[in-house]
Amino acid sequence: AGGSHTCALTAAGGVKCWGDLATTPEDVPGLTSGVSAIAAGHMHTCAIVGDAAAGGAVQCWGANDTGQLGNGTTAASSTPVPVQGLDSGVTAISAGGAPVDRFTAGGHSCAVTTAGAVKCWGWNDEGQLGDGTTVNRPAPVNVTGIISGARDVAAVDKHTCALIGDVAAGTAGVKCWGQNRYGQLGVGTTEAYPTPVQVGGFTGGVNAVAAGGAHTCAVTEEGGAKCWGRNAAGQLGNFTVSSQSLLPVNVIVPIGLSYLDQLWRQAVPVTQ
Repeated sequence: AGGSHTCALTAAGGVKCWGDLATTPEDVPGLTSGVSAIAAGHMHTCAIVGDAAAGGAVQCWGANDTGQLGNGTTAASSTPVPVQGLDSGVTAISAGGAPVDRFTAGGHSCAVTTAGAVKCWGWNDEGQLGDGTTVNRPAPVNVTGIISGARDVAAVDKHTCALIGDVAAGTAGVKCWGQNRYGQLGVGTTEAYPTPVQVGGFTGGVNAVAAGGAHTCAVTEEGGAKCWGRNAAGQLGNFTVSSQSLLPVNVIVPIGLSYLDQLWRQAVPVTQ
């Protein structure tokens, strides 16, 4: 699901999308079969065409104000266009973004290759592409320092994270880059980083990573969950409502409902 639209991957390998005034699912032109993965961003969507396990091609469509479609232009496209240089060899994709202003849709997209490298393209005002700059890129660029070992990638509003290492062996950790105003990079500061930095305490033992607007979460090999970043609405799940956490904190699962009154008392002053 993206900012104002939703997409689904069918059993036949087709893609259907709806939203942004289209009230029922519609076939995406040219993608009625053969698709193995999809990712929706703020106002654009990307797909892996072909077998993602073996490495497929990437196509994107939608808004393209900041080059998020990856075809070397900033022209929007209502039909899928190939991403430059990614006509094969892609195992995972992710798409993010947020409004630049009332009239401009910002977005970026990232892909993991069969070699375990991460490539990103599009909006880069806070270094979310990870190439060491804050220059928008209408075609994929290499994320600095991640040329092998990546397993998955999570691109959101203005930051990106990658799962790196061998999950089965327990050596997978998380690196993040981009905006860090609320500590969503998990390094103990609020300084933005245009290249990947290691999330504190996560050099291994991570099974999965996912990211939201300004917070990030990971699943540990023990089956627990840790989150970090913005927490004004309790999105870190640690029974607090605070501005942020600059380092990962445990998501707490209550044994009963005894904590809810306390949580409500904490939440009321914030929401008034």
